[in-house]
Amino acid sequence: MPAIITDKFRIHNSEQFQEAFSETSGNTLYLGIGRPQAFATATRGDARTNNEGTDTAPLTPGDNVNAQHFPFDDLLAAKKIAASDVTFAVPRRNWLTGTTYDIYRHDYGDRITGTTTAQTSNSGVSTLFDASYFVLTTARNVYKCLDNDGNTASTVEPTGTSTAVQTLSDGYKWKYMYTLTASQQANFLSTDFMAVATDSTVSSAAVAGAIDIIKIKTAGSGGTNGTHTNIDIRGDGTGGKCSVTVSGGAVTAVTVTTAGTGYTFATVSNAQIVAAGATSLSGAELDVIIPPKGGHGKNAIEELGGFYVMMNTSLEGTESGNSGDLTVANDFRKITLIRDPNSGGSAASATTLRATKAINLTGVSGSYVVDEKITQASTGAVGKVVEWDSTNNILYYIQTRHTNEGIDTNGNQTAFSGTNTVSGAGGATGTPSTSTSTIDSVSFTSGYSASEIDADSGDILYIENRA
Repeated sequence: MPAIITDKFRIHNSEQFQEAFSETSGNTLYLGIGRPQAFATATRGDARTNNEGTDTAPLTPGDNVNAQHFPFDDLLAAKKIAASDVTFAVPRRNWLTGTTYDIYRHDYGDRITGTTTAQTSNSGVSTLFDASYFVLTTARNVYKCLDNDGNTASTVEPTGTSTAVQTLSDGYKWKYMYTLTASQQANFLSTDFMAVATDSTVSSAAVAGAIDIIKIKTAGSGGTNGTHTNIDIRGDGTGGKCSVTVSGGAVTAVTVTTAGTGYTFATVSNAQIVAAGATSLSGAELDVIIPPKGGHGKNAIEELGGFYVMMNTSLEGTESGNSGDLTVANDFRKITLIRDPNSGGSAASATTLRATKAINLTGVSGSYVVDEKITQASTGAVGKVVEWDSTNNILYYIQTRHTNEGIDTNGNQTAFSGTNTVSGAGGATGTPSTSTSTIDSVSFTSGYSASEIDADSGDILYIENRA
């Protein structure tokens, strides 16, 4: 039972995801950073090991149940993603002279008439959005390639923002789509992707079902030479006309003279060309290229395959609005996207969230060291230092599922509690305070402060382990 999920469904999903950031009752998404400790082989409570790769070659995260839990083990902080931090995106393809670009076609993947072979692009792909048919120029304009002069190299860079199709001296025909704004260039232009948006002027000028291009599939033979004009483009639209040039008895060029409107299918037959004056022409086959819904430029997001969503959320130092949430005393190796997490049992809404646990210590001797093991002998609690704030005597730490990082010798993870001494592997000691206070924007109850993001809450949508 052959079936497909169309690209429209992929675009629908990206639209729903993007809209979630701005809807009143939409989802709340946070960018999380974590993994202060190096990627390495870690030991579980049963003495078996987990190979987590290395810092130079971290493993690709698994897409499984563990992916919904383990990122919280070493999460450091999270920042809410604003609607202005999100955009639709498409692959970035810079215009380069000497490149033969694919053309827009409506029928990639369909069987070529009279054959069992699928229609493919010049580059060999069988789907439109895999084809290299649009470019970003040095002026940061984006153009769609409608014709590539019979699969020859592009040598003239398209310029300008006219809504009319541009025919350049190298034979290429380009349709201007939109220009990246300064903000888009600063925030949504990476090596591989770029923002996509619809230009209102281009969209307003688009004509649904207007024909711009007719390709020669088979040139035919035996026809009367000359340019044969006023040939109707037939189909479910109206008003389309073209002229056909015959040289050496074969069709060598087809020019659309009137684009018409409303075409979703169209043909120009050999018989029509003969009737227009190409007497005795036989075997000619022309492919009329149907534009996207609404016409070229009506909706750049849909026309260029904008089913990618690009986010740009900056973590600026300690995020001074809440200086205890983000640390600059350690590094991170993991990025996550968390949907609808909780904080203190309720839906999280703060701009930033601290994910580490914290202890306010008194009577400190020595200095705790970043990434060292900490223990509390009376409870058996084990953790790993993320930051030691010696000015305020605040010890920030994480507890993972591995030995020397969060579990005791019996394999259990136990919370630090009470006024029991907390010892660092390097010799530092301190006693948890008994007071309830707020220090450096961190709220302590009897010396302890829990993570501001509830472990295992919400959904982890994305995980990236960074080298």
